[in-house]
Amino acid sequence: MYAPAPLASGPRRPVAAVLGALLAAVLLAGCATAAEGPIWQPGTAGGGTGAPVESPTPKVKKVSLSATGDIVMAMAPNRMPPNDGKGFFDSVKKALAADVVMGNLEEPLTVDTGTGKCGANSTRCFQFRAPPEYAAHLADAGFDLLNQANNHGYDFGQKGYENTQQALEEHGLAHTGAPDQITVIEVKGVKVAVAGFSSYRWSNSLVDIPAAKKVIEKAATQADIVVVQVHMGAEGSEMTRTRPGTEMFLGENRGDPIKFSRAMIDSGADLVVGHGPHVLRGMEFYKGRLIAYSLGNFAGGGNSLSNTGRLGWGGVLKVSLEADGTWAGGSFASTYMDGVRKPVMDPDDRGLGLLRELTKLDFPETGAQFTDSGKISPPDQD
Repeated sequence: MYAPAPLASGPRRPVAAVLGALLAAVLLAGCATAAEGPIWQPGTAGGGTGAPVESPTPKVKKVSLSATGDIVMAMAPNRMPPNDGKGFFDSVKKALAADVVMGNLEEPLTVDTGTGKCGANSTRCFQFRAPPEYAAHLADAGFDLLNQANNHGYDFGQKGYENTQQALEEHGLAHTGAPDQITVIEVKGVKVAVAGFSSYRWSNSLVDIPAAKKVIEKAATQADIVVVQVHMGAEGSEMTRTRPGTEMFLGENRGDPIKFSRAMIDSGADLVVGHGPHVLRGMEFYKGRLIAYSLGNFAGGGNSLSNTGRLGWGGVLKVSLEADGTWAGGSFASTYMDGVRKPVMDPDDRGLGLLRELTKLDFPETGAQFTDSGKISPPDQD
């Protein structure tokens, strides 16, 4: 279950604090009964032969989250995937499986509202749209939440944006990314808050970091784990590097990815999932939390996204977190867009290879470590 709007709730209580409180209670109880002697389990006649009763230590619940980069399923009305999109994600369903599955939905799910952003004489203008019923393909793939905070979320105006939300909700899918929107999903008794950011007015602001910090601080009072979905950075096949400073693209301020991401963790985020450049970028750990600067292209149905070279490489990031947001493990599974731009698993692991290279280049001290199988660990672990 999820709540698409902010929910009133108390502040997060770290697991360590809970265990401390329990320990204090046990010690106080022990002091109160010391004069009566130790408590024993039942034994043979005469007593004193049983084992001491021990208070069980609560187990910390772990939650798994998976995430992808950009998803486009079609360019309606003329450029549609084979079989009308049925089975579009079949090749990657196993890799996606997690307690919470997230993706960046790079297009509205709507009928033509008559308010497309590209005019008849537009050049270098791209507008994407898939039929509302394509939300069923996302549900079939196992997605739980889709991010709308990106440059194509408003391709068909306010009505198209709202139609997308309605289509997702009709298929039991959560959405995030609207201004001040904090989406809370509860799984295994753990609340996970997700907020989406971009450079555009229909989302939480990537550029206004003080305002963004307030959103995350608020999210941290509503949930145990806080995730940031962010569409940031310049676009293109050569935009694989992550460097300090603001990135511009076609005159637009696409944010300062490093400054923004670290500020979100300072404010209470436990995971930052980036996308936007249409190529993979490196990953780093900051204060024990993972930042994935870009997960690249995941799907480009209707030949909407190029699959030439590294533009065709993406992957599934899977992360396991303790109930207080502490890192508990992760992995990256390489994918690529095939001839019809469906996502399929990549036996050559080209995405993983590029990811390892970029991480070493851009984050030599803080970069994530990757095994040959894609297992992720902080830099101070094997």
